[in-house]
Amino acid sequence: MSMIFEAAGLVFQPYVLLVIFASAAFGMFVGAIPGLTATMATALLVPVTFFMEPVPAIAAIVTATAMAIFAGDIPGTLLRMPGTPASAAYVQDAYALTRKGRPESALGASLVFSSLGGIFGTLVLITASPVLAEVALKFSSFEYFWLVVLGLSCAVFISPGSPARGLISLFIGLFAATIGLENPAGEPRYTFGNVELMGGVQFIPAMIGLFAVSEVIRAFIHRGTDEKPPPTGKPGIFREQARNLTRYPVQALRGSVLGTAIGALPGAGADIAAWISYAVSKKFSKTPEKFGSGHVEGLVESGSSNNGAMSGAWIPALVFGIPGDSITAIVIGVLYIKGINPGPMVFITQPQMIYAVFIVFLVANLMMLPLGWLAIKGARQVLSIPQRVLMPLILMFCMVGSFAINNSVFGIWLMFVFGIIGFLMEENDIPIAPAILGLVLGPMLEQNFVTSMIKSDGSFIAFFERPIAAGLGLFTIAVWFLPLILALVRRKAQPSGTQSTQGN
Repeated sequence: MSMIFEAAGLVFQPYVLLVIFASAAFGMFVGAIPGLTATMATALLVPVTFFMEPVPAIAAIVTATAMAIFAGDIPGTLLRMPGTPASAAYVQDAYALTRKGRPESALGASLVFSSLGGIFGTLVLITASPVLAEVALKFSSFEYFWLVVLGLSCAVFISPGSPARGLISLFIGLFAATIGLENPAGEPRYTFGNVELMGGVQFIPAMIGLFAVSEVIRAFIHRGTDEKPPPTGKPGIFREQARNLTRYPVQALRGSVLGTAIGALPGAGADIAAWISYAVSKKFSKTPEKFGSGHVEGLVESGSSNNGAMSGAWIPALVFGIPGDSITAIVIGVLYIKGINPGPMVFITQPQMIYAVFIVFLVANLMMLPLGWLAIKGARQVLSIPQRVLMPLILMFCMVGSFAINNSVFGIWLMFVFGIIGFLMEENDIPIAPAILGLVLGPMLEQNFVTSMIKSDGSFIAFFERPIAAGLGLFTIAVWFLPLILALVRRKAQPSGTQSTQGN
């Protein structure tokens, strides 16, 4: 108990609290701009942390990351331009609510349930870090292969429209992921002699193009046809979310658990967690037909999953020094610079520092509520800006974000190419979101498949020999074939029922 009080004394100092507040505002700003992700917010803060003590340095990164992950929902909800790949999982529902004049409902759900998911993940981080880290270490290339396949499958089945169109979109993303040298063989693929393409297709310019630029093109071509969202007359944000919490408690808890568990797997992160949580929410919903048309249920579960995954990613990072995602990879470097060596011994040698990290997590997720409320109230005004002014501004931010990835003009060209592709996809009712997930998870899918085949000497049976891999594999295959089997059963049962009706 004395360690907890000592850790609280390290956190609740005016300077540290000021750092937390400034980092929260910074993370909120970066996350709300399409193309500037939570990872970029973390990376931009690293040089600043060189001049700080360990506790404020870690507090700055934790707070900025939590805010940026939520803030990525703001452009997705208002403009259908998700700030992060995880936000793309439920952008259709969020934007549909905006078109109905209820942007506060969507953003309020993202805010409140992101905070609750983050707090849940922090409590798990405090109480069960060693146990979950041991489970995460049992994941090999076989388990990761099935986890990625499950995530990709979810993207197809939750897409609006037919699964066939979702599959087309997914294959477009997977094809884009094969471009370049970033493959197990190190051979240039589909580069056509272009040196820039050897680095592969960066998913941030591609995501900006598919969502943001395609929306700018659509607004230009169909200008004057879209009506402004009707004014909202909804009650306060927190009052409405209190009702959502009583209406969807199981979804909130399930999303938090899934997000924390998937986030604890090294390399998985919030992207897979959000997609799987949204798919699970739709699968077990009493009204799955409402998903994609402005239904808040999916936002509740996915929002809880997002920040739960952020907390979960710290479990292997702190216990074994293994990064759970790109953000914790940066954090581990900062910890080493500050003289904190992640691993089992840090809980013994520097327990006050670990408890300080836990307290910072709780403070950051609680601070998200008032700052998020202010951000939502301010962002709502974006919808009142005329499109002839708004769209050029959005395009400017998109170009800056695409250029900033590698400080290369090629990122801007890539953005425009994918913008045209995204516009053509939408004009033909092909959903965009599965393409994004295919682009993000494609390299991970190929890497783990090739590694597994090398380990097993080309035997496919090895994908089912390990218990966890077998469970994930069988569950994934069930996801593929269960809808088909149920449809066949219903089709066989229908004629008999029709005949009996005619006999009567």
